[in-house]
Amino acid sequence: QVELVESGGGLVQPGGSLSLSCAAPGSIFSFYAMGWYRQAPGKQRELVAVIISDGSTNYTDSVKGRFTVSRGNAKNTVSLQMNTLKPEDTAVYYCYAQRRTITLGIINDYDFWGRGTQVTVSS
Repeated sequence: QVELVESGGGLVQPGGSLSLSCAAPGSIFSFYAMGWYRQAPGKQRELVAVIISDGSTNYTDSVKGRFTVSRGNAKNTVSLQMNTLKPEDTAVYYCYAQRRTITLGIINDYDFWGRGTQVTVSS
């Protein structure tokens, strides 16, 4: 089992910035995709941002232009820089990683999750 270790998060005022980081120190393989999901109280977990091994990224519309996801120089690390935070960004943020294997042309994806870190945007 792969453990994803998150750091960052906390309380910030509207308009402020926070950075989240995630690493998989015990993993012996590279992930196809890494990124972040979030879940606000009473809502479903939603994709925030993901970055694929080729460098391509995908963001949910509400964070485009404000959040930046990046892979670190260290193997199997991902960060999320969050700027111009809004109260509606308040949620538990979960690190996500996907391992992809291809055997005889068949693609198998394995998803891994961190435990989550709280981000609260409030004055």
